[in-house]
Amino acid sequence: MLKLASVFSDHMVLQRGKRISVWGKTDGAAVTLSMNGVTVQAKTAEGMFQAEFPPMTEGGPYVLTAKAGEETLTFEDIVIGEVWLAGGQSNMELELQNSFEGGQELKRCAAVNVRYYYVPKKAYMGEELLKAEEESTWECASEEASGKWSAVAYYFAKEVSKRLGVTVGIIGCNWGGTSASCWMSREMLEASVATSSYVEKYDKIIENQNFEEYLKEREEYIVYQAEFDKNVSHYYETCENPSWDEAICLFGENKYPGPMGPYSEFRPAGLYETMLSRVCPYTLAGFLYYQGEEDDHKPEQYYELLSSLIAQWRKDWKEDALPFLLVQLPVFQGEGEPDYKNWPLIREAQMRVFQTVKNTGIAVILEQGEYGNIHPTKKETVGKRLALQAFYQVYHLCGEEEVFGPIYRDYYVEGSSIVLCFDYCREGFVCQENVTGFEVAGEDKVYYPAEFEILGERIVVRSEKVDVPKYARYCWTNYQKVGLFGENGLPFAPFRTSRCDGSKATGSRLNSEDVL
Repeated sequence: MLKLASVFSDHMVLQRGKRISVWGKTDGAAVTLSMNGVTVQAKTAEGMFQAEFPPMTEGGPYVLTAKAGEETLTFEDIVIGEVWLAGGQSNMELELQNSFEGGQELKRCAAVNVRYYYVPKKAYMGEELLKAEEESTWECASEEASGKWSAVAYYFAKEVSKRLGVTVGIIGCNWGGTSASCWMSREMLEASVATSSYVEKYDKIIENQNFEEYLKEREEYIVYQAEFDKNVSHYYETCENPSWDEAICLFGENKYPGPMGPYSEFRPAGLYETMLSRVCPYTLAGFLYYQGEEDDHKPEQYYELLSSLIAQWRKDWKEDALPFLLVQLPVFQGEGEPDYKNWPLIREAQMRVFQTVKNTGIAVILEQGEYGNIHPTKKETVGKRLALQAFYQVYHLCGEEEVFGPIYRDYYVEGSSIVLCFDYCREGFVCQENVTGFEVAGEDKVYYPAEFEILGERIVVRSEKVDVPKYARYCWTNYQKVGLFGENGLPFAPFRTSRCDGSKATGSRLNSEDVL
């Protein structure tokens, strides 16, 4: 018996310039692999084998053959290029066909040198997962195939392929509505007080759970929610002035995300086991990550959660400095919701990760959010800004002033004003009309809206209500209109001058009883 992991198929893209890892199952016979004139012998143990090809330059198409005894497997149309894994939740998952102008992009995408492998989305181990893996395959860009690809990852890959002149492969490994805790091992979550609560809450839920009753409840939920989602979707498409409250009155309770348990895609460490681990250690250039919305009920813990996730993935891939490019959340507030001020804390945690964890990049997309829509469809800008991070952080093709808008660095007090200092603003700022968002506070930590004045590379803020300012912040809100940019067109990143200023989240769009 000879079988390669399901991520290896015809049309696959393999990473250039690094040792190429190939693995699979064998019945004990010696395994030999050949590609591009190179033959390697695999190491075998306990029914598994793993081999490594030496680094290769971009090129192809090639044929990969694997032999064990009398068995031979052949994989065709293989290219050597750049490979990135696209992780996260629904904004990474949002499909190209559902993105803004996605239909037009699909008509021309066949000319784009990008390929895609979508990790089968199965929440638990079993026959369904194995069957889905058997049917999974790498796809070349085409109007028929590319519609279900991640729009963000596609636009990123398109930019990178065009700039580098190589084929770019994306491994899509994402699931809407998932916490970062879904994509980490139980051991990693338990290692920190800040993250162990995800596991502890889950363990309490299942402690006395009757498995048969849970399965019945889950099946009933799947049927109910499918009908609910269909009705609500039709309602929003056809009603002139739809509202969520009216939808609930018409169609009943929204039971999403369903019962928590061993088959839930939202359980801690679940998708780490059934998705991420299934494609590890496929050789990569790095990770793309767009997530954070689902953890907004625990924003104070997100810095440690995200830092631990990065450490986990790098450990699993055995590359301590494997590039990790993340998307900072944009502005967003749900229709009719109060401003919980929890997303500023998530954005701050994401910026802290960029500033403290090596070999990371951050795409600031503050102005790309939409009021009332947590899934903004204009993903081309997001993909391009991630590509800019790759061009600077990974490929060293451009300077920092090209890829960053102004980012807060430091401040000092001058009389009744706070003078703010920034990186990446040597060319100055672009200020649109009616810019708001600056606030100052004194020793009492009570913030007031502030006037501001741009003086070269610095911004001076003050409020007549604060005689002796001590703290300042910008865009410390879930949603506002964004009007401050660098000369390069990239938005001014949100910030506060101190994490000890008393700022706290005031709630969450999620019910605390329904989340881990």
